[in-house]
Amino acid sequence: MLHHIIYKHENTNAPWVVFIHGAGGSSTIWFKQINAYRKEYNLLLIDLRGHGRTKVDEVVNKRLVYSFPSIAQEVYDVLDFNKIDRANFVGVSLGTILIRQLVELDPSRIHSMIMSGAIISLTNFSRFLIIVGNTLKKVVPFMFLYTLFAVIILPRRNHAKSRAVFIHEAKKMKKSEFIRWFGITRYLDTLLKRFQKEPHGLPNLFISGRQDHMFIEDVKKMAKLEPHGTMAVVENCGHIVNIEQAEEFNRVTLDWLRKR
Repeated sequence: MLHHIIYKHENTNAPWVVFIHGAGGSSTIWFKQINAYRKEYNLLLIDLRGHGRTKVDEVVNKRLVYSFPSIAQEVYDVLDFNKIDRANFVGVSLGTILIRQLVELDPSRIHSMIMSGAIISLTNFSRFLIIVGNTLKKVVPFMFLYTLFAVIILPRRNHAKSRAVFIHEAKKMKKSEFIRWFGITRYLDTLLKRFQKEPHGLPNLFISGRQDHMFIEDVKKMAKLEPHGTMAVVENCGHIVNIEQAEEFNRVTLDWLRKR
């Protein structure tokens, strides 16, 4: 079972919000959302396999299948364990891909989705980075690779805080876990292309920083294609909106959720 934290609202009928972090992160990256969200919702914060406080034994690790469907199923297992039938989902970066995979597994369990720093498609440069990473992942210290990618995705001075948070959390991962997670990026291009061809029709808010240079243009295009897609762009902000511009993130996302 994935490690998770629950914040219960005093109203037992309050809707649920499930938070999914990105690669190398953990549930702690949502620390600026907890107080704002818990006033209106029940919260479920999950540490994905091998991240945060979800540890994987080396012996078990070798038997586990690392794929987006298998990892997404573990998220639904947490919901089943806590008897949560349906929820709003909030994801960041790779977490948005997992939420999209949850739609494929069982869309009836998703009331709405908030995709922060969504990854919709890969550029030629990002494909090149994945090839380089998969080539070097076993011979180069994984924190060197992770830090390099963090700097490329979050290059500006005002991105330093969110960059530091993710690098700090990634240090808690085992090298074996990093290698297994990075390995599934080989299937990312095919998966994302399929998602683009299959609009899901669920309420979906895309929220990206204006400076999210690697992903924002494709996110804008996808927001127009989704039948119930909405796009919000946050100024002076990069890939990790919920940390860099937390107050604006909370304001925009909560206003949107209240209308669902």
